[in-house]
Amino acid sequence: MRDPAALPRLALTAVIVLLLWPGFKLTEFDPGVLFDPRNREVMGKFLGTFFPLALSADFLRLLLKSTLETLAIATAGMTIAMTMAFPFSLMVTRSLSVSRIGPGNDAWSGRWLRVPARFALMFFRSIPEIVWALVFVRAVGLGPAAGVLAIGITYGGMLGKVYSEIFESGDTRPTVTLLESGSGRLAAFAYGMLPVALPELVSYTVYRWECAVRASVIMGVVGAGGLGQQMELSMRMLSGGEVSTILIVFLLLVMLADTVSALLRKVTA
Repeated sequence: MRDPAALPRLALTAVIVLLLWPGFKLTEFDPGVLFDPRNREVMGKFLGTFFPLALSADFLRLLLKSTLETLAIATAGMTIAMTMAFPFSLMVTRSLSVSRIGPGNDAWSGRWLRVPARFALMFFRSIPEIVWALVFVRAVGLGPAAGVLAIGITYGGMLGKVYSEIFESGDTRPTVTLLESGSGRLAAFAYGMLPVALPELVSYTVYRWECAVRASVIMGVVGAGGLGQQMELSMRMLSGGEVSTILIVFLLLVMLADTVSALLRKVTA
């Protein structure tokens, strides 16, 4: 049987390809370059330097220290981010506004409070964490502190935005009922909104923690410490075995984040 939607789907696909083609040309995207014999030879030689793995006792001790430092950077940065995100998310969540349930005297005051808070969250997340890291490296010097501050500010903006969207998209009827009964905003949030939104909050926060681990590795290249700084040193020394060992450790960290996320989802479900 002929699919009646086949022609519209084909037309939509053609339109998408036509719209994407200028972008591919602008970025000089050419997959054929990867299959060029000379390029394949160069890539093969480069990947060949990644083996055998570096497993010396001295390097493993250094790698353990860098791994713990990376976890500390990501965890401390996320702690700062959540400390920022929760107050901002409460300010920008309209479901917690008393004026939403009916005429109120604080309608304009609430709106004037939400607009600067939204702008602040937008500003925090609009600047990439590696740029913040470059700024803080010059402010506090080389080391993990710059990475912690960079993750805290950037992810604070991201978490604040997503937290507010989770609060708005969930079932707001318990919150509205509490507000109509004369409850305060914090009590309505704690007893009406938070229990409904908690599983999503935990899941997204753990996902962002995983992203913070990856970001801390990237920021280490600019001197923010952790596995990234060790990888950058190994790359400079052309030690591919050390790089591949670091990549395996990084993969294990991502698997750890997935396991923690699954356990926390079970606990909060």
